[in-house]
Order: sequence, then structure tokens, then C-alpha cells
Amino acid sequence: MRRGMTVAMAMGMAGAIFLTAGNASAFTTAASQIERPASDVTLVAQPREVPEKYKRRMVRFSTSEKPGTIIVDTDNKFLYYIEGPNRATRYGIGVGREGFGWSGIVNVGRKEEWPSWRPPAEMRAREARNGRILPIVQDGGIDNPLGARALYLYKGGRDTIFRIHGTNQPWTIGLNMSSGCIRMMNKDVEHLYSRAGIGSKVVVIGPGNRHGKVDYKDRGIDIFGTIFGG
Repeated sequence: MRRGMTVAMAMGMAGAIFLTAGNASAFTTAASQIERPASDVTLVAQPREVPEKYKRRMVRFSTSEKPGTIIVDTDNKFLYYIEGPNRATRYGIGVGREGFGWSGIVNVGRKEEWPSWRPPAEMRAREARNGRILPIVQDGGIDNPLGARALYLYKGGRDTIFRIHGTNQPWTIGLNMSSGCIRMMNKDVEHLYSRAGIGSKVVVIGPGNRHGKVDYKDRGIDIFGTIFGG
């Protein structure tokens, strides 16, 4: 790859380059001490089909959390939106790669349709050292790494720099590929966006157990709900 290759050129290489959004150093002091991989740009041979299990489904779901809560299971690559008693919508997700995983209880601080992407200065500096030039800002659109929608995650009124967002690389769903953000297929993040409001509680279950004890169980597909309500 030539030095100075722009993000736009990278996106033109089908299945060749992944761009990741978010910065794991922003959430906690402990997270900032994690050793970072050398690059935020990951090469793969070719796109893959999203496995069937990561397709959106209505599931029978038991939890002590209230309807409207989002539970993110980073180990199993599922995001649950609790619809009501014993019911949740389950989505497949892509999560942070090794060294970029995190956990905690946060809230949706704001939402944006077709969001612009602003790679943190730390990320741009890392990529520049590897000969890859990232933009200061990339406008929203079909070639934007944040996809069609973004839910911005806040803690104590402050932006964590983590997001739940869409992706222009749907084949990454089910993989550990990001810099800490939760990525979804565009059609799924649009579906979630229409349900989750500002202030929605988000429980991210992952490394460090900063989410505390969470009571939940996925009891399998609700076939009727999936067909008529999913």
C-alpha cells in the first residue's frame, strides 16, 4: 500500500480495508492504559457473508432490566433491545478487537442520521506513522465508516467517544474488528435508532466487569414475534 493513501481510495478497494471508529482511551483510566495494536486499519482477503445467527430476530428474553434498555453482549456479538416483558429484539454486532474491549453502564447522549466521522487525533497519529492518512472529518454518506445512524454513548454527561453505529462493511458483523465502538448492519441500526431514545440505558458486558452483575437470559427465537413484529 502506498504512503499517503486516502480513506476515499481505501474504501474503493472492495473488501480490502477496514476503518474503525471510536477510541478506547476515552472511557476509563484503566482503558487508557491498555496497549494499543499498531494500526486502526485492518486488511482482509475478501468480504464474508454475515452468518445467519447474526440476523435480526425477536427473542424470548428474561431480565430484570426495564423495557427500553439496551444490553450489549460483546462475547457473543449480540445487542438486545428490551421490548417488554420476556421479549427483546436481538441484533448481530461487531465489537472491539483485542486490547479495545470495554464494559460499563452508559446512556444514549445523542443521535445522528448519516453521521460525519471525526477520527480522534490519537488515531490519526497512529495511522500516519504507518503511512495511512485519515481525514480530520469525513462527511456522512454511504462510504462513511459510521454508516447510516449513530447513537453516541455518554457517561456522567460526558461523551465516551464510543458509539453504536452502522457500517459500510457489513461483513464485519460477528467479528472483533473495531476500536471499541459497537457496529451494526445499516438496516439494523436504523431499526434500533427508531426505538432507542435519548437517555436510554446501555449496559455493555465485556472485559473488566465494569457493568457489574447483569441478570439476563436469551431463551431463543420468538418465531411469531420475528415474523410479525421483528
